[in-house]
Amino acid sequence: EMKPLITFVLLSLCLLPIIFVLVNSRSFSIDYKNNCFRKDGKPFQYISGSIHYSRIPREYWKDRLLKMYMTGLNAIQVYVPWNFHETLQGVFNFAGDRDLEYFLNLANQTGLLVILRPGPYICAEWEMGGLPAWLLQKPNIILRSADTEYLKATSVWFGVLLTKMRPWLYQNGGNIISVQVENEYGSYFACDYNYMRHLHNLFRLFLGEDVILFTTDGNTDKEMICGTLEGLYATIDFGTDTNITAAFIRQRRFEPKGPLVNSEFYTGWLDHWGDKHASVDTVKVSKMLGEMLSMGASVNMYMFEGGTNFGYWNGADHDTRFRSVVTSYDYNAPLSEAGDPTDKLLAIRDVIKNFRDIPVGPMPPATPKFAYGFVTLQKVWTFHIAKLICKISSGLSLCYVNCVQYYGSMLYRTTLPRNVPEPTPLISPLNGIHDRAYVSVNGVYKGLMERDTALVMNVTGQQGDQLDIIVENMGRVNFGSYINDNKGLLGNLILGNDVLTDWSIYPLDIDTAVANGWLQAGHSGSGMEAGDGPMIYSGTLKPTGLAWDTFVKLNGWTKGQVWVNGVNLGRYWPQRGPQQTLYVPGPFLSATQPNNITVLELERAPISVNHSWLIKSFASPIPGIKLS
Repeated sequence: EMKPLITFVLLSLCLLPIIFVLVNSRSFSIDYKNNCFRKDGKPFQYISGSIHYSRIPREYWKDRLLKMYMTGLNAIQVYVPWNFHETLQGVFNFAGDRDLEYFLNLANQTGLLVILRPGPYICAEWEMGGLPAWLLQKPNIILRSADTEYLKATSVWFGVLLTKMRPWLYQNGGNIISVQVENEYGSYFACDYNYMRHLHNLFRLFLGEDVILFTTDGNTDKEMICGTLEGLYATIDFGTDTNITAAFIRQRRFEPKGPLVNSEFYTGWLDHWGDKHASVDTVKVSKMLGEMLSMGASVNMYMFEGGTNFGYWNGADHDTRFRSVVTSYDYNAPLSEAGDPTDKLLAIRDVIKNFRDIPVGPMPPATPKFAYGFVTLQKVWTFHIAKLICKISSGLSLCYVNCVQYYGSMLYRTTLPRNVPEPTPLISPLNGIHDRAYVSVNGVYKGLMERDTALVMNVTGQQGDQLDIIVENMGRVNFGSYINDNKGLLGNLILGNDVLTDWSIYPLDIDTAVANGWLQAGHSGSGMEAGDGPMIYSGTLKPTGLAWDTFVKLNGWTKGQVWVNGVNLGRYWPQRGPQQTLYVPGPFLSATQPNNITVLELERAPISVNHSWLIKSFASPIPGIKLS
């Protein structure tokens, strides 16, 4: 009587391996014999584009991903900025605009595979290359190396992040097909193979043995030598100014077999304040893309949509001098900063049609834009008002991280040690202004000092007069050997023959003040006439029934920051340019409630009319130019 049951059990046990194979038939691997990727056993070529969820409002993620899919892409490449998720040590944030798993799920639903770039360093023209500023509290730390403190922090971070990512690997049912270890490490001075080995072991520990781990480096021997490591697939990056054959020959020297891969094919370029706006020719991009795809190479376009450096998230470069990256990360990419399709996108789609089937259906249109007109602002705060500031410490430890404020501005206060009736030089002898200092005596603005370029200014006053210096952090260096970029006053200043000491240091947490409504018109100082120097202005955009994208232009304003309904849009600096307007995504606005607008002007507001100041919004980033 038991024989049928025994037979069924034995048959079930025999079928288990087959069922297991069917469930786990998903695979993504490198075929070294045929020089290609294989997805589920079949040859696969990816056509990918870079998109940064940290630079796009969550409400627009789906729209941007759909536009990338409809262009013909089958993958996206994604950086994970460590400092975006662990801004304060030990406090991890994956909610709202930081919900990486929600973003991965949207990509999966859209039909896009993911090439994940978790760093820990990402460059990306992002603040400190994605590294958290709190690392600098260890004064001698060697970032991106086998430094004990750095490895300890990195290991904790990856224990959190990579554990979340493991279920999203392709072979585990997700859409992550490969994971980059570090980022262009060959361009960094340390060239520390022990560090790379440590990362390799960490990635394998948390992600398993099956996922493809790779490196990306620039098109030079030195970068490829220091950036590559046995066990990590070596890829290369280059733009339209490069000979494709020569670049892939270099990749072959370090990776003799396997797919050709350009991990960053540059569709555009970044802007620093003071630059001419960067652009890359559409014809060159499309022609070169077609040539690489015809060689069987897998290509990721950097960027496909750049987005915006909201808040204080812009990075900076330091070659001969410090150069801060602008707020817009438009990058001259196929999708504009506002996510609108461009002629470059259409040209790229025409190329992709020759290599794979393009999804059927129309390209989603540009998001609607609206010109809301003028907003009238009132002056509401000056920085000698004590409610805004909170004293932290006094003494010689002058940099931001010692005061536990990593971004924004700090106020340094002392007194003049003697009478200075004649203009007397105030000097930063060791180039210790990081990055821009706004100087006042007894509340009267006297001028500014700037890192690398303006280290001396003249001051007059009486002994005991209050000397206030507001120091603006303009974004930490994100590339090269200067990424240990402390901010604030990094040493004492000299006034004539006197070394100034006995500083009181106040963090200016303007973002919290704005978010709590402390800086709205009517609170304090409304209607006061403006002078020069740092001041805050506030006003209201009345509801219009619309919450569409717009661009705000600050005619006559000099340099500062803008908040809309408590959201920090980023920096404006039209006099230095090239950026002239700030992008305001529609989701930041209310269609039915008054919209609170706050402006921090650091240098000089325009001349007021009846104690009021104006800003204006347009339906285009370049007023007078209609967007298609």
